[in-house]
Amino acid sequence: MTQSLSDLTKALLSAAKAAGADSADALAVDGTSVSIDVRGGALEHAERSEGIEIGLRVMMGKRQACVSASDTSAATLEQMAERAVAMAKEAPEDPVIGPADPEDLAKNWDLDALELAETAEPPTPAELQDMAARAEAAALAYDGIAQVSDAGAGYGGRRLHLEMSNGFSGGYQRTGTSLSVVAITGTGTEMERDYYGDSRIHAADLDAPELIGRMAAERTLQRAGARKPPTGAYPVLYDERVANSLIGHLMGAINGSSVVRGASFLRDAMDTPVLPDGITLWEDPTLARVNGSRPFDGEGLPVSRRDIVADGVLKGWVLDLATGRKLGLASTGNASRGTSAPPSPSVSNLRMTQGTQTQAELLAEMGTGLLITSMIGSSINATTGDYSRGASGFWVENGEITYPVNECTVAGNLRDMLRTMTPANDARMHLTRAIPSMRVEGLTIAGA
Repeated sequence: MTQSLSDLTKALLSAAKAAGADSADALAVDGTSVSIDVRGGALEHAERSEGIEIGLRVMMGKRQACVSASDTSAATLEQMAERAVAMAKEAPEDPVIGPADPEDLAKNWDLDALELAETAEPPTPAELQDMAARAEAAALAYDGIAQVSDAGAGYGGRRLHLEMSNGFSGGYQRTGTSLSVVAITGTGTEMERDYYGDSRIHAADLDAPELIGRMAAERTLQRAGARKPPTGAYPVLYDERVANSLIGHLMGAINGSSVVRGASFLRDAMDTPVLPDGITLWEDPTLARVNGSRPFDGEGLPVSRRDIVADGVLKGWVLDLATGRKLGLASTGNASRGTSAPPSPSVSNLRMTQGTQTQAELLAEMGTGLLITSMIGSSINATTGDYSRGASGFWVENGEITYPVNECTVAGNLRDMLRTMTPANDARMHLTRAIPSMRVEGLTIAGA
């Protein structure tokens, strides 16, 4: 590729203007990734990919259309612009589409403060293979681990640039290194598996391969002999690695796309309690070295920390320009986009008030109930909040873990569940969603 991403987006906008577009925005994204898998200490699979995508959205009055391509030739840019304009002329009118006002656009962001890209030399394929092999060996060193079904490491880098006819122009780079292990214990119908992994922007922050292998093995061995729990109404404690799914359901319910359709169990909940008193849930896209951070949103608007729930009370929706206009509100700077579709609202880094107790202390208070460490399937009614999911984890009696469980279902109503939850103090703050373990009262468990 000889052109920069900025040059490509400028060329796309120029082609759109020449084709007769009233306004337009162009997005260019390129990236490279390397992934390495090992088995038995030897290289099993290696893959490298690289590519570029370009996308164009044109607006003709209150009509819009999007096109994308992976070819960056001048002829393709011209064809994209002509096709997008022709499509927009035939599209239905949408009174809420349109770019941001120029005075509202993001300006003077500090990319260095976000630390979104690797500053050291990225790991080589040989180094990635060594990391995966060390993690695999650490897991296999444990008696009872029958095999490691997956041990892989990877590195990826991605750049993007957004150019808009309202005057916005900006881009940034993001990198990431990851390492994970999946271990298995037992055979046949007695087989159980579990995993551990880590992913960081900067490879130096990554957990050691030996720690990753050890955690995968220990989690897997704890799963041996799993059986169904009893059926009944019990408290449930969501482990930190799955607790964010509950907050994910809340975020889906306050997403502008759901709210404007009325397909949300929280559609009438603004300024009312949705979490326990004293709990604040906030978004902060400006955190350094966190994967969800960004200097601006997908419509060129500035981003900043804001409380979504304050002291248990819902204070804001998650909005882009279009959903905000439908609700008579301003965008919250939450537009996200790809190259082939218009912007849509999406949240980035989430943080929630942590409790003062450890997970073990919450279990002790719980007495008898279920500790969930893994979830499968989903049956969620977005309009009513009725909730049912498959789960596995550990049965707890007298505040102590007694045996591993699988093949069970937990059910309740999300509005009630969120209001009765009690957080622990174990959130991992480097994650995009730093949500601690949480105990929820009175769920129905379907087991044996």
